[in-house]
Parts: sequence; structure tokens; C-alpha cells
Amino acid sequence: MAEGQAEPTVGDLLGTLARDTGVLMRQELRLVSAEMTAKARLFARNVGLVAFGGALALAGGLALLAAAIAALHLILPLWLSALIIGAAVIVVGCAVIAKGLTALKQIDATPTKTLGTLSADIAWAKEQVR
Repeated sequence: MAEGQAEPTVGDLLGTLARDTGVLMRQELRLVSAEMTAKARLFARNVGLVAFGGALALAGGLALLAAAIAALHLILPLWLSALIIGAAVIVVGCAVIAKGLTALKQIDATPTKTLGTLSADIAWAKEQVR
């Protein structure tokens, strides 16, 4: 605005609007980036749970199969011992995997906070143009 003028010119107002809009858009981009990073971390953690559950089920199954089958073989046929122990290990592994998958399904990847503020920003910009 030129010195001595009581009111800003249309050019001044449009320049201020353009600057403010640019700053606002940069802030919105930072917000969406931060929000999506947080959601990606949560997603990765739950994928890790699923992977860890699967690996745990496999490792536990192998270790327990060998020891438990050998112990049960003392009172049951070898094939029945292997069947009982294998089924038990699979049940535990599936429970851990199900827990991780349930947590993954509950994650909403939509940047809801950013979309909300973006709507408010659009309304603000429209109001400034009027």
C-alpha cells in the first residue's frame, strides 16, 4: 500500500491474498505430509505385528513340534503326536496374525485433519475474494 492512502488498492489486496494463499498452501502441504507420515508409521507397525506373528508361529511350531512330538510319542503314535502339536501351534499363530490384521483394517489412511482445514481454507479464500 502506498504511503498516505487511507485504503489499500485492489492490486494491494490481490497481492496480499496471493501471498497469504501461498503461505496457507505450504502450511497445508506440511500438515498433510505430517499426517500421512504418522499414518504410515502406524500402518508399518501393524504390518510388523502380522509379520512377527507369522514368524513367531513358525519358529514356535518348529521348536515345539520337535520336543512335544517326542514327548507325546511315549504315549501316542508318532503321527497323532505330530498332528496334535502342529494344530496347537497353528492356532496360536493364527490368533496373532488375526490381531494384526484387525488393527490394520481399523487404520483410516485419509488425511482427515488436512481435508478439514483445506475446506476452511477454501471458504476463507472465497470470502477474501468477495
